[in-house]
Parts: sequence; C-alpha cells; structure tokens
Amino acid sequence: MAWDNVLGVALLTGLIGLAILIVLWPGAKHGKRLLERWGVPAPDDAEVALAVRYLKRRRLWYPWLFLAIPPALGDTTAGTIVTTVLLGGLIAELLAQRPSRGPRREAVLTRRTLLDLVPAWALVLSGLAVAGSLVSLALTGRWTLLAVSAGAAVVSWAIALLALRRPAVGEPRADLALRRRSARVAIGLGIATCAAIGGPVQNLGSFLAVAAGVAAFLAVVAPIRRQPASA
Repeated sequence: MAWDNVLGVALLTGLIGLAILIVLWPGAKHGKRLLERWGVPAPDDAEVALAVRYLKRRRLWYPWLFLAIPPALGDTTAGTIVTTVLLGGLIAELLAQRPSRGPRREAVLTRRTLLDLVPAWALVLSGLAVAGSLVSLALTGRWTLLAVSAGAAVVSWAIALLALRRPAVGEPRADLALRRRSARVAIGLGIATCAAIGGPVQNLGSFLAVAAGVAAFLAVVAPIRRQPASA
C-alpha cells in the first residue's frame, strides 16, 4: 500500500474510532444496563461505577487501535474491527491485572476455573473452530490467514484466562458478571474469526462457514439474565 494511502486510511479509521468512542463513551446508564443484561438485577451505585470503569478501559483504546491497525494490516474490512475489539480487550485485561489502589475484597475461598466464566460447550466449540480453521488453511496453503487465525485464537483465550485471574474488585456478583462477559465475548470472537477465515474457498462454503461462526458467536455471547451458581 502506498504511503499516502496508508495515511489516508489511518486518518479515516482514526476518525471513525473517535466517533465511536464519543457515541459509546459509557455513563451510569450504560453501566447499569450492562450489569442487568449479565445477571445483576438492581445494581447499586458502587456496582454501576465498577461497570462504567470496566467499559471505559476497553473503549478508550478503540480510536488508537483503529488508527494503527488498518494501515498495519493493509486492510479496512470487518477483520480490522474484530482485531480492534480483541486487542482492546486484551489491553484492558492486562491493565486490570494491576492491584487496585483502593480497598479490595478478598478473593473467593473456592478457586474458580475457566468453566465458571465460559460454559464447557463454548470452550469445546472454540477448540473445534480453531482446529478446523488451522487444518483447512494449512491444507490450502493459506499461511497468512493461518497466522491470523492462530493469533485470534491465542488472544481470545488469553483474554479469557486474564479475566479469570484478575484481582477481585467490588461486589462479588458484579465482579463475576464482568469477568463472564469478558471471557465469553473473547471466546465468541475467536470462534467467529476462525470460522470466517478458515472456511473453504468456494462461495457457498465460505458463506456457510461465516454463518456458522456468527451463530456460534451470538450463542456464546448471549447475555445472562440470571447468574448461574458460581464455584
């Protein structure tokens, strides 16, 4: 891609990212809605503040990632959106690993596992999507896409594992709801990405692969109206 085209794409995507940030910049209403959608009825002010901070940590990075990723990849398709969301989630989870300066509650006595955040069927589906994608891409010699698929899988699982181990903050039910959201959205995006780029080259096959990936993504990230029992 020519240098002037790179700058043009960077400027355009950066402006798009900034517009998205302004429109989606979270407030108390967004935090309350998020918690209610993920199984926390009638959240109090402290829980809402926790959810708002959670959203800000992720959305703050979108303009800068939109500014950098499309020129770096030479791509302005939907793949850059998925990459941006995954990297934004990864950065947010890495920053969340830092101990809080304020009062922190103690971790739960029973050690949590990834199954407390993501159901077993979703993890199995993720493994199948990754394996199928890598095998299909390797057999057809699409090595660049194979690297992208593997990278998406690694990042999605890294986000889920970081969500599991980050320090406990706030009320247990809100903390667990936000962990579950992070992990499920990451695993869902990983499934959708692998299914979309790892499908057959044929038009019908590609369409079916994308449709299956979207269906799996929607199933994995479906909000939890009532929190299941936690470990």
